[in-house]
Amino acid sequence: MSKQINGEQLRADIDAGRTGDKVAFPDPAAAPLETDAEAGGAASRYYAERRDIPVENRGRWDGLWLYGAAIAGLAIVAILIVRLAV
Repeated sequence: MSKQINGEQLRADIDAGRTGDKVAFPDPAAAPLETDAEAGGAASRYYAERRDIPVENRGRWDGLWLYGAAIAGLAIVAILIVRLAV
């Protein structure tokens, strides 16, 4: 499935985890995707690209285990600190 895509659509696909670049979680970047290179001093022309989006949709909960593990780890550290302080 090939479709014409612009920077905003590409960022949405990346944030949703559809491109396989990262887990499905929004990127808090303030600048639109097509201006990132320009802000870094390497201005380039941005062209809409044709991109094959993988058909596989891993689901929106794929990255949830990572955040759950981080919260559990922080809870364990907090409990250990309280236990050692007493």
